[in-house]
Amino acid sequence: MTIAPQRGIVYGPVRSRRLGRSLGINLLPAGRKVCTFDCVYCQYGWSDAGALASMRPDEWPRVEEVLGAVEAALVRLAEDPPAYLTFSGNGEPTLHPRFGEILTGVKELRDRLAPRARTAVLSNSSRVGDASVRKALAALDRRIMKLDAGTEEGFRRVSRPLDGLTLADVVAGLSALEEVTIQTLLIAGPDGNLEPGEIEAWLARIAAIRPSVVQLYTLDRGAPSDRIEAAGEEQLESAAERLKKAGVAARVF
Repeated sequence: MTIAPQRGIVYGPVRSRRLGRSLGINLLPAGRKVCTFDCVYCQYGWSDAGALASMRPDEWPRVEEVLGAVEAALVRLAEDPPAYLTFSGNGEPTLHPRFGEILTGVKELRDRLAPRARTAVLSNSSRVGDASVRKALAALDRRIMKLDAGTEEGFRRVSRPLDGLTLADVVAGLSALEEVTIQTLLIAGPDGNLEPGEIEAWLARIAAIRPSVVQLYTLDRGAPSDRIEAAGEEQLESAAERLKKAGVAARVF
């Protein structure tokens, strides 16, 4: 079963498998999923193909509104601040037209109210080809970017981009980022990404990107598709071992 989208700008702190205690920052409209992908495993269910195209400028959370919500949360959490301030939420956070400006403001709040916290983004990598987005991403402490396929066919089957974006575009953008963490969800089933040819191609894409580390995981929540299922632990460990043999750091979660 999928879950309802976040209804606020900040949520948590939540206990993240990869970041520890993390305060989520949602830059998408309250209660609505807006994304460039329609991933078969998304915890928020299927994407509305017309949601992004129909967005009005006044539907994005205002910069002042976001910074006010983050400031209030950090004041509330002053005695037990989160380890990370993480841009995530109801879809792709870098879609917000003022993402870079918001990030600058959040970092100023962090420096003043929670100086030991770090900033991170959980991104599907769909906008990494945009130089202005890459510039904003470079200002974060952690760039955790998705790559769930190695072939164009697998990309369209698993990530299901809603526009003309290609896997080659994504890989080129990721290759231009410094110190990037790649996050890959491995799934079995007819619409999964575990067949040998897909894994081989994915390994080649990872080698081209040269990430700092690859984080491997599988289904842990409900998904909209009934054509996928969780990968086994041995499949995750096998992928991690192949990455390590290729000289790429990998961790299984």
